[in-house]
Amino acid sequence: MIKKYFFTGLLVLVPLIITIWVLATLINTLDQSLLLLPAAWRPKALLGLEVPGFGVLLTLLTIFITGVIATNIFGQQLIVMWESLLSRVPVVKSIYSSVKQVSDTLFSSSGNAFRKALLVQYPRQGSWTIAFLTGIPSGEVMNHLHGDYISVYVPTTPNPTSGFFLMMPKEDVIELDMSVDQALKYIISMGVVAPNEAPAKILTHYPN
Repeated sequence: MIKKYFFTGLLVLVPLIITIWVLATLINTLDQSLLLLPAAWRPKALLGLEVPGFGVLLTLLTIFITGVIATNIFGQQLIVMWESLLSRVPVVKSIYSSVKQVSDTLFSSSGNAFRKALLVQYPRQGSWTIAFLTGIPSGEVMNHLHGDYISVYVPTTPNPTSGFFLMMPKEDVIELDMSVDQALKYIISMGVVAPNEAPAKILTHYPN
């Protein structure tokens, strides 16, 4: 009976503690944006004490203001000038252009990256795992691939932020009838949190 109570307590407290830890880490990280403000403008100087989470508000406000500026003609001209300036710096040009292409693909509402959960055989034939559609091969890579291929990202468990990028024949891939959120929960939980049961179907639609 004692063992039952102990494990029941673990099931209740572990998710709560991890959630609090993740949120605290995120808030502490975003609070570092306060260092961008002059010392006289920081909460400690104005109020006499630290205000946890103020940096989060500052970060969100900065993102919002940047979005407002970038959506008008004047802001777009500033962005063009800024990108033109960065494109003239050799090392910065490569880093910025690569990161921008990835962010445009991931965060664009019209993008196809991570819009579909897939079932693929990895790391060997007969061993299956969940992956995400990221696009189709292009450029020089496509010239060496014969047939129809798609690009997929295979996340690791329980940390899906690391993983493997693969190019696979589309006939070897099965599209799962589940949301990306459900697939991520399934991966992070190492298969413990099963998604809602739904029939799988062969992937037939790909990004152009």
